[in-house]
Amino acid sequence: MNRAVFLDRDGTINEDVGALCSKEKLIFIPRAIEALKILQKQFQLFIITNQAWIGKNVFSKEEYLEFSGYFETVLRNKGIIIKHIYYCPHTKEENCICRKPNSYFMKEAERDYNIDLKDSFIIGDHQSDIEMGRELGVSSVYVLTGHGKEGVEELSVEPDFIANSIYEAAGWIIKNSSLKK
Repeated sequence: MNRAVFLDRDGTINEDVGALCSKEKLIFIPRAIEALKILQKQFQLFIITNQAWIGKNVFSKEEYLEFSGYFETVLRNKGIIIKHIYYCPHTKEENCICRKPNSYFMKEAERDYNIDLKDSFIIGDHQSDIEMGRELGVSSVYVLTGHGKEGVEELSVEPDFIANSIYEAAGWIIKNSSLKK
């Protein structure tokens, strides 16, 4: 079975600038690229992102997919392979099955990519990321970038680790991944 790191996108890998669908607004969090390179040596990388902007008609699904393709190409050009980007286009009010904290996409990755969830990790800057991991026994790292710093006091689910950034999260994961076996 394969091991994975599931990543939130906005606020975790790149700066959260709101409705991100423009190449000009893409700014990676410092050392995020380095962190992804470290992680992919031992894990398959997946992104799971809520993109309610689509459901709110701020940008279309086609515009999102075009930007997402660009995002993936930028990472690939830096030597980083994202196995799959899962996105939820729905608003919170739609109560869909794919919006985080629902674990729908993690289960899909488990099935489609033969992922051992008990030997995998999730990194995100929202409580919903931590809740999603908890539901399936995936170790979680909450980052203080993006919404993380303002939301840390309101966490009702305790992550396995709180990191200042994705780079610190990557170090903790590599150090602790051997303990999970």
